[in-house]
Amino acid sequence: MNLYVSNLSFHTMDDDLRKLFEQFGAVSSAKVITDRETGRSRGFGFVEMDSDEEANKAIKGLNSKEIEGRAMSVSVAREKTSRPDNNSRRY
Repeated sequence: MNLYVSNLSFHTMDDDLRKLFEQFGAVSSAKVITDRETGRSRGFGFVEMDSDEEANKAIKGLNSKEIEGRAMSVSVAREKTSRPDNNSRRY
């Protein structure tokens, strides 16, 4: 199950996110999203867990939990929607 994690501290790194969620089960990936130009965290990320049961436990255990002074939000990630290709616009 893919989880969306928001309101992260800007100091949170991929490994920090992984360790936080590993308390609830096996984590197959953990990624904090960064700004392309500056490389700084954008304050959100995604965690993928193999087991839906473990992912649901992580949601219950971590949603609204305060980490570094910020109450993070954890939910099931929505499927990525396709965005229109800007190069195909007609003027």
